[in-house]
Formats: sequence, C-alpha cells, structure tokens
Amino acid sequence: MIKVRVPATTANIGPGFDCLGIALNLYCYLEFEEIEEGLLIEECEDEYCDENNLIYQSMKKVFGMVNYKPKGIRIRIKSDIPISRGLGSSAACIVGGLVGANEISGGRLTKKELLDIANTIEGHPDNVTPAMFGGMTASVCENSKVYFTNMKVSDKFHFYALIPDFEVSTEKARSVLPKTINYKDAVYNIGRVSLLINALMNGDENLLKISCKDKLHEDYRKNLINDYDYIKSRSEELGSLAVFISGSGSTIMAVTGRDNNELEKDMSSLLKSLKDNWSIKKLKVDYEGVVIL
Repeated sequence: MIKVRVPATTANIGPGFDCLGIALNLYCYLEFEEIEEGLLIEECEDEYCDENNLIYQSMKKVFGMVNYKPKGIRIRIKSDIPISRGLGSSAACIVGGLVGANEISGGRLTKKELLDIANTIEGHPDNVTPAMFGGMTASVCENSKVYFTNMKVSDKFHFYALIPDFEVSTEKARSVLPKTINYKDAVYNIGRVSLLINALMNGDENLLKISCKDKLHEDYRKNLINDYDYIKSRSEELGSLAVFISGSGSTIMAVTGRDNNELEKDMSSLLKSLKDNWSIKKLKVDYEGVVIL
C-alpha cells in the first residue's frame, strides 16, 4: 500500500494571477493499492466514485506514459481540503494521483515530469507547483513545460483562511473575467507582483500592504463571494496586512504580521454575524509539498 499526503494551496495571492501560489498545512491524504481487478474508491462521495474521478484520471496519465497496465486500483481518500473553496482541492487530487501512480508503476518519472503532466491536466501551474514542491512558487508554462522558482515566506507572516459554506467553481470564476484587459491594469499588476514576492520573502509589512493588490480578477470575482467587501474592510481594520481571494474563491485569505489571536477572535465573531456559515483556520506554509508517507 502507498500512502501520499498533499498540501492545500492558495493561489494568485492578489496580483499573481495564475502564476503565484503557496502551499499550506492543510492536507489531503490518499492511499493507493493495486488490486486483482476493477476500480474501488473508498470514503468518497458517490458522484465521484467512478472512472471519471480526477485522482484516477490523473493516475491513468502516468500509466499511459510509462506503459504500465495495473490489474485493478484501490483508492482511499481522506481530505481536510474543502472542495471548490479556492484551496487547491483539485490540484491536490491531481498531484496525489500522479505521485501514487508513479510509485505503483516503479517510480520512473521525476517530480518535474509529474509537474508538467499536472499542469496539462489543471490548465495552469499556480496550484499544482506548490502542491508538488511546497513553499511559495512562481511558475509559468512554456511549450508544455513548467518553469518555476521556489521561495521561503518570512516567518513573520501568518495566514488566516476564512472559509464559507458555499462553493465557487473554477469554471464559474473564470467565466466572469473580461476577455481583454488594458495596459494600465496590466502594468499595475506586473509592478506589484514583483514587490509582493520581495515583501513575503523579507517580511516587509509596509511593502506587503502596497503590493498585495489586483486589477485583473478580484473586482470581477468578488461578486461571487457574499459580503466580500465588508469582510475585507473589517479584516484590514482588525490588523490584516493583506486580504485576497484565495484562488478562484470562495475562501478569503488574510495575512497578518504577527500571531494575531485577537484578529482570529474578532473575525470569528464577525463571521458569525453573517448570513452564510463561515469558519476561520490559522494556517502555516508547508515546505515539503507532496510526500510519500
């Protein structure tokens, strides 16, 4: 039996649309086993328990590449990553499935080769790269290959995920984006994403406040998240240095410059007053990425 752990991820991080991501210590645990025949998926909702399951589809990509034909496959899923909340649940399934299949078939592919496959399945590298390698990553795709750099986030910063009980699908979040953007907005983001990376690495609180802003996607996507503007403004008033939509939403991520127990307490009270059910999770950066347990 093969056991795999994959971290959650928060992507975009304000101006870093489709290229920046950070792995977090919230995990999806997967078990894989080759069996005599068929496909058995355990502890999974019925609608995902067939050959269309994203984990299994990802496994098939590896099996096809290395020409390995398993007799049958058993998959057991235990995930703390909520689905369609902007915390990389699909990236975790893809990365976990690829790594599990690679182990079953003899470990013939490198993690970099698996990353290229993951990007092909996911369509963008911002979640799958930190899920595979951990830490904060900046990544791009060129000629079907992912090029990335891996960085450490200053220990000064703390991440608080504000997670609602409603979903926002990636497809829906992408459908509300405009077909074209203007140069002014592009320049706004380009300048800030460069500074944002520097701020997160060096613990520069003032620079983080200025740089973690966006004009390419958040203004369009925030309307899919109930009370977004109110939550963001109140979170900033309570001491958050940066507040942004995690991935495509619906989770909102707040970053503080210290272990802010008061913010956690005050935000919990605030979230309870809203019409939707929200929870708050204090998270740390995961630097391991996917691991075989």
